[in-house]
Amino acid sequence: MTTIDLNQPIHIHFIGIGGISMSGLAELLHSKGFVVSGSDRARSPITERLEADGIRVCYGQRASNLTDDIDLAVYTAAVHPDNPEYAACVEKGIPLMDRAELLGQISHAFPIAIGVSGTHGKTTTTSMIALMLLEAGMDPTISLGGMLDAIGGNLRIGRSDNFLFEACEYTNSFLKFYPSDEVILNIDKDHLDFFKDLDDIRHSFRLYAQRLPENGCLIINGQIPRLAEIIEGLPCEIVTYGMLAEDDPDDRYRFAARNVTYDELGCPSYDLYIDGAPSGRIRLSVVGEHNAANSLAAIAEGTRRRIPLSVMQTALLHYTGTERRFEKKGTVGGVTIVDDYAHHPTEIKATLTAAKAYPHKTLWCVFQPHTYTRTKLLRAEFAEALCAADKIVLADIFAAREVNTGEISSRDLCEDLKKLGKDAYYFPSFDEIENFLLKNCVNGDLLITMGAGDIAKVGDFLLGK
Repeated sequence: MTTIDLNQPIHIHFIGIGGISMSGLAELLHSKGFVVSGSDRARSPITERLEADGIRVCYGQRASNLTDDIDLAVYTAAVHPDNPEYAACVEKGIPLMDRAELLGQISHAFPIAIGVSGTHGKTTTTSMIALMLLEAGMDPTISLGGMLDAIGGNLRIGRSDNFLFEACEYTNSFLKFYPSDEVILNIDKDHLDFFKDLDDIRHSFRLYAQRLPENGCLIINGQIPRLAEIIEGLPCEIVTYGMLAEDDPDDRYRFAARNVTYDELGCPSYDLYIDGAPSGRIRLSVVGEHNAANSLAAIAEGTRRRIPLSVMQTALLHYTGTERRFEKKGTVGGVTIVDDYAHHPTEIKATLTAAKAYPHKTLWCVFQPHTYTRTKLLRAEFAEALCAADKIVLADIFAAREVNTGEISSRDLCEDLKKLGKDAYYFPSFDEIENFLLKNCVNGDLLITMGAGDIAKVGDFLLGK
């Protein structure tokens, strides 16, 4: 296996360089003096930014993109051995490394490597911690799974020992990382095209927690069911956080929230308790109780980094979200259009619950399911979660890495919603969805485009973008 030394640059080619994580790693290595090239299927704002930075990007993946001076090729989970560039690397004897292994090697190079994991909320919580580190002047290197205005994208190159990154569980990627601190936000049933079941997922998170060194720290949601199975016997420091129920003692978690209230836009405030003691009032500029929980995890990590509470309070108040996380896109005809990345029933429920506190007459959700496997296995959960909207419009399933076997469709999910008494509609094209919304949304309505695919195009069309 090739070992990356950040002090000894080589030529690395990225197969799928336009991905949010791959592009960040490419930029990071480019900033360290590495020769970086890559390929992707089509031009995008991300690839154009890479080219502007001096990185060579080939459009279309073909064997001829692999030049003889390439020392290593990095690929994503979506790239398989039949990919022409992957096959060319094998034929030419060019070493191959998957994206997770590269991120793991980079994390190993930093004395303080903070990995934020969990089925939901990684990008938001990583962004909150990022703003705390920046506000405290700690000059971190940051790798995000979304776009954050404060760092001008999904990557920031710092000059300190601090590396903050998202640690994704899919295909057990996070088991290749070397964190000194871990944040585990939640453990839910997802990615069932890879994991067998929830117990299999929980087992992977246990293995991830075991990667911490003795002087490391695990910050974990104390409300995760059967928590002891994840943390029992770990030699590192363990810090819990959680939302307090009315009858919970103040010290149930090391970091806790009580007396949550919401402003006129649905943004929460709460009383912070640390080790059972009242420690101030926290105000957020993002919606929903789930983000109050995310902020507790961020405060726990910020405290670990000895950031003053006043600095963390300021950073959290300044955090207004990342791209595609309850992102207000604009207003047209009095209809407010928001875009959100939610693509799992738990995320959908949290987003729509938060939206109920946002000013509106009718709450519309235009949902694009993401992958056939997830939609089929969580079909009932999707229908239940979507019921939180007043009216639901369904687009075709976004296939992503999968092939349609005909076993599940958005039409099926629409019928499930109708049986539950909901106003639900299915249209096979974005054009039909857009025309329907133009005719039926009225002044004062709130319209959320939702999903991990390209459903945001619907809102952009309505806004004339």
